[in-house]
Amino acid sequence: MDLNPLASIKTGEYMQFNKSKSTKRFNFNISRDTKSHKSGANTVTITTSPSDDSYLTSRSQITMTVKEAKAFQSFLNSYIDGKTSVSN
Repeated sequence: MDLNPLASIKTGEYMQFNKSKSTKRFNFNISRDTKSHKSGANTVTITTSPSDDSYLTSRSQITMTVKEAKAFQSFLNSYIDGKTSVSN
């Protein structure tokens, strides 16, 4: 699953980029600015796509920090395969 870059600037250790991926039901976006510590500079957004399905009545969006997204990723990586516990 490759993410298509919308914009990317890299200078030494500093990198700023926006990447996105869309599926039939969701749009995923990550916006990173490795130099900035401002609120909202490093975010992950998941938005529902407009759909003809009757169960989806409106668009929804969740935005989280990259740190929160990494915690969510760890949770998914640990349990997505159906295991109920993690072995160390």
